[in-house]
Amino acid sequence: MSMPDFAASKPDARSDVQEFAQAVRNGLTKPGQKELPSKYLYDEVGSALFDVITLVHEYGLTRAGERLLRRHAGSIIERLSPPVIVAELGSGTGRKTRWILEALAQREPVTYYPIDVSASALAICEQNLGVLEDVSIVGMEATYLEGLRRVSRERRTDQRMLVLFLGSSIGNFDRPFGERFLREVRSCLSPGDALLLATDLQDSVEKLCRAYDDDAGVTAAFNRNILARINRELGGDFDIKSFTHEARYNADLHRMEMHLRSTRPQTVTIAAAQLECSFNEGETIWTECSHKYRVHDLPPLANRSGFRSEGQWVDGEWPFAQNLWVAV
Repeated sequence: MSMPDFAASKPDARSDVQEFAQAVRNGLTKPGQKELPSKYLYDEVGSALFDVITLVHEYGLTRAGERLLRRHAGSIIERLSPPVIVAELGSGTGRKTRWILEALAQREPVTYYPIDVSASALAICEQNLGVLEDVSIVGMEATYLEGLRRVSRERRTDQRMLVLFLGSSIGNFDRPFGERFLREVRSCLSPGDALLLATDLQDSVEKLCRAYDDDAGVTAAFNRNILARINRELGGDFDIKSFTHEARYNADLHRMEMHLRSTRPQTVTIAAAQLECSFNEGETIWTECSHKYRVHDLPPLANRSGFRSEGQWVDGEWPFAQNLWVAV
């Protein structure tokens, strides 16, 4: 399932709805496994629920990433020659980014370009990080690659660029698609620029399943919200209570998957997608995957993507790594 949007520009509201409707139609009529693109989990409600997920006890991923940045930001930035500008893919509210910016600003003023398709997230990001001394913020409401290309065009020739991809979102890509995406990122960079890539690592199946199915039911609400969003935005009539959240580990592909399982035979209509879709009892909709990497797989992935692995920091409490790659 390919989540990221490689579009050249951010669509207007009408085309955005049309794109959503077409994606829903394509996914729910797909032979075999029905699916919905995971990027549609993240409307305002879904994004708010995900922020809560990062706080629940069972989900240690976000805390691990922040721990590594807090402890090692100085070691990370000392490997980068000044002057450095920072571009962050999918910045969200910027919570994870503070330690890198503070470390850079201690040696020189820094310009930070948060890139996100959500204007509200960018506004919160600027509010949260605008208090940092010697940090200038230039928000970009754009898709990952569109925003990165804009930053690349606007920077001075003497500046190095540090690209941040901090939420382990690379795990949401199928592995071939993720590798292609990393090569696309590399094509926006010059030799000597760097990518700080967060990756979730393999761990026990029991621990991973608990992380994606917390006792409080926040992840379940997050998953089912995609059906509520279809009802709200596309004129669907999903009976949300008749779909249960399911987290499962795919051992062959080394990834966690989220599904929505129909608890009874039912038929759903979605007006904007011009679709009537039937479900058998027990049939699922695949909504998200999160690939888990092994530590020793990451340097070869860097090489295949046009980078050199410059450093790797692994958390001691949760299987998670921050990886610094330099463009060659």
